[in-house]
Amino acid sequence: MLATEDYVANIVDNLRVAGVQTGDKGARIQFENLDTLPGGPELQARGEFRTDVGLKIAAVSIGPEFGSVDDDFVRAAISKAKQFANLLIVAATSFEAAALSEPNEIDGLRVMKVKINPDLTMGDLLKKTGSGNLFMAFGEPDIRVEETKGQIVVEIKGVDVYDPVKSEIRSSGSGKVDDDLAAWFIDTNYDGRSFFVSHAYFLNDICPFDKFKKLLKAEIPEEAWDSMCSTVSRPFPKPSTGKIAVKAINHYGDEVMKVIECK
Repeated sequence: MLATEDYVANIVDNLRVAGVQTGDKGARIQFENLDTLPGGPELQARGEFRTDVGLKIAAVSIGPEFGSVDDDFVRAAISKAKQFANLLIVAATSFEAAALSEPNEIDGLRVMKVKINPDLTMGDLLKKTGSGNLFMAFGEPDIRVEETKGQIVVEIKGVDVYDPVKSEIRSSGSGKVDDDLAAWFIDTNYDGRSFFVSHAYFLNDICPFDKFKKLLKAEIPEEAWDSMCSTVSRPFPKPSTGKIAVKAINHYGDEVMKVIECK
């Protein structure tokens, strides 16, 4: 499924004005120019954006108005963009798990997955929303993986967001409650297609297990419940697929994901 010409024109027009929000208030990609590209389905626009070291070239790939972007879509866009761009922006209303697991840098090309605000598909309602957060870049969980006695242990430290303007990675932990992690999940045997929740952890006094404690009516040690409210996972075996995946959600409901090779 491809984006229609009218939809592409609408997205490009709004990108040109609003830029891309990269995390912190006021931190965004601002385009010096942005023009629609003719032809091919992989890339729809090319432009230049301002950085601390001058202008850089961005390629833009726009997903369908109704539907999700998959990993094949991202790889096709990368193949074209790395021929001329410093940054590839893949903008879509929805991403499949496999698309989010695609690398954020390849052959010197930075790849930024950007969520399009659904208000852009709602006509006049956009006037009430404003242009502040029409395009929001996905971050990435900041995690550490250790092997202990043949078992894998994952620790989550926060969320990283790449700022292409300053060419640096910013991590969460600013003290703003809404920016803090609310929950995180592990697929302990990721197949590269769908994310299966094997472990679930909840943070910042969010404890959804109280009702389960009453319903189960079982003698489960309190420390077992406490282990579900932690930034460090319980140990688990090495994955037969060779990969695990971690998803994290903040209090805004923003979701980020990272895939890790476990050899």
